[in-house]
Amino acid sequence: MTKDQRPLILVTNDDGITAPGIRTLIKVMNQIGDVVVVAPDSPQSGKGHAITLDAILECNPVNIDDGDQIEYSCSGTPADCVKIAVNEILNRKPDLCVSGVNHGSNSSINVVYSGTMSAAVEAGIEGIPAIGFSLLDYSWKANFEILENHIKKIVLQVLEKGLPDGIVLNVNFPKTTEVKGIKICRQARANWVEEFDKRANPQGKEYYWLTGKFVNLDKGEDTDEHALAQDYISIVPVKFDLTAHHFIQNLNSWF
Repeated sequence: MTKDQRPLILVTNDDGITAPGIRTLIKVMNQIGDVVVVAPDSPQSGKGHAITLDAILECNPVNIDDGDQIEYSCSGTPADCVKIAVNEILNRKPDLCVSGVNHGSNSSINVVYSGTMSAAVEAGIEGIPAIGFSLLDYSWKANFEILENHIKKIVLQVLEKGLPDGIVLNVNFPKTTEVKGIKICRQARANWVEEFDKRANPQGKEYYWLTGKFVNLDKGEDTDEHALAQDYISIVPVKFDLTAHHFIQNLNSWF
């Protein structure tokens, strides 16, 4: 990218291409660069890093609303969207990939299940600086407008300074009318205490609904959960090398 060239920005999400969160993200990215959108044609929340291997993928041009962006609706998962964008749609590697804005938090352990963050991670695997954005509000009518300046600020910093290879950013916004600021955090240690609601259909066949309660096990004040509870934006640098490097020497002593 030359000094006078606008950055090429890939936009995706997991809530679907018509979701208010991604429409806000597209609006902000149009102020910064040339935007290509490749996003799922339907909600893909909780799909993690799933990819489509046993079915065809469709990726069709669409025109959702005003703006200079080029848009494609994809039948696959968020990770599929990034793969097909990089390999089939874009004529060069994008300067940035942004994913979201997700309807609901992707802090703490939720990053493992998140389609939003998996799209960002997939971009990172491709060597593209990437950011996943999420808002701690599951409502379809959530107020995304108050996030626009914060999104722009974070994106411009990443475009200017870059990110190390193997690292993407997980950005979560609190549900508040007044953000206090930004905190750089670690991922809180937490989990879901899950239950299955067992039911029967009219023919007597059993089926299940997955339910659960999020439990924060971490009392640290340097975590994403603590920052969000205090009305701060949390930014966690996420690496996708899952090796437990600190345990290698110990494990070597076993064999």
